[in-house]
Amino acid sequence: MANYYKRKRFTVITIVYWFLLIYIITALLFWLLSLLRQNTQMAEYKILQLKKDEPGYVAQVEAIQMQEKTKVAQYIGEGATFMLLILVGAVFVYRATRRQIRLNNQQQNFMMAVTHELKTPIAVTKLNLETLIKRKLEEHQREKLINNTLQEANRLNTLCDNILVASQLDAGRYLFTKETLNLSDLLSDSISNFEERFPERHFKYDIEKEIFVTGDALLLQLAANNLIDNAIKYSAKDKTVTIALKKQGAKAVLEIIDEGEGIRGQEKTRVFEKFYRSGSESTRRTKGTGLGLFLTKKIITDHKGTIKVIDNNPSGCIFVCTLAVI
Repeated sequence: MANYYKRKRFTVITIVYWFLLIYIITALLFWLLSLLRQNTQMAEYKILQLKKDEPGYVAQVEAIQMQEKTKVAQYIGEGATFMLLILVGAVFVYRATRRQIRLNNQQQNFMMAVTHELKTPIAVTKLNLETLIKRKLEEHQREKLINNTLQEANRLNTLCDNILVASQLDAGRYLFTKETLNLSDLLSDSISNFEERFPERHFKYDIEKEIFVTGDALLLQLAANNLIDNAIKYSAKDKTVTIALKKQGAKAVLEIIDEGEGIRGQEKTRVFEKFYRSGSESTRRTKGTGLGLFLTKKIITDHKGTIKVIDNNPSGCIFVCTLAVI
């Protein structure tokens, strides 16, 4: 009910805004026409005041007509300038307002998602630990519960890392460390970690050895983890997640390939926006906060690299990242 009234409030504000804008433009046009009509009447009145038999009558009439034309040009020029300023200002205010409303909605969705993402691993961890304490379980059952708890703890740790690093990068407070990194080893470590966390998933990888880049190890590790985690979340459990790293000329090319539903054309650029998540907020079931891909793009671009998403045939998508090699 509150969301309904909020949407109605935005509709009312939009209607009032456009009504006032149309009123202002109409008033401006009305006063412009009034000034032009008044200018014409004044010129005609001045001409009527002249005596036709006086010497220089024609010159005086021409001077009055020239003055009339000058005034017309002045009024039209000033009116056009004011009109342009009003329209530019109106478009700027309208776009800024829409952007702010969309950002507010995304932030609200983000807060709801974060609340859910935080509560779920905490609840699962608490339940698993209580089960371990209160019940005598067989070894394989204990191992399963412990592994599940570790997965939830890793998920919670990733979420916290994303939020903290995103806030630091946005505020310009993160201190980058530039060091020579073996990107091949860094990516292999990420894959090993995900294989331990998701033993039921099928990973396929083709990692070229000894590819070195300059950058921040923590950030590049976080970017790689976000891309792999994203591929896992958006593809079925029986689908393969493929990770490939190759050297092409002076570039290291990383591809994360999933076999999920893919991303629609108009959303391929929006998925990198802060808080944005594809699909409807009311029907979405996939876990996430909308920070992962935003953070990944910022990390890659801060390392002078590029990132894009393309379609994977027959289904899914491919995230392609490039970084300069040394």
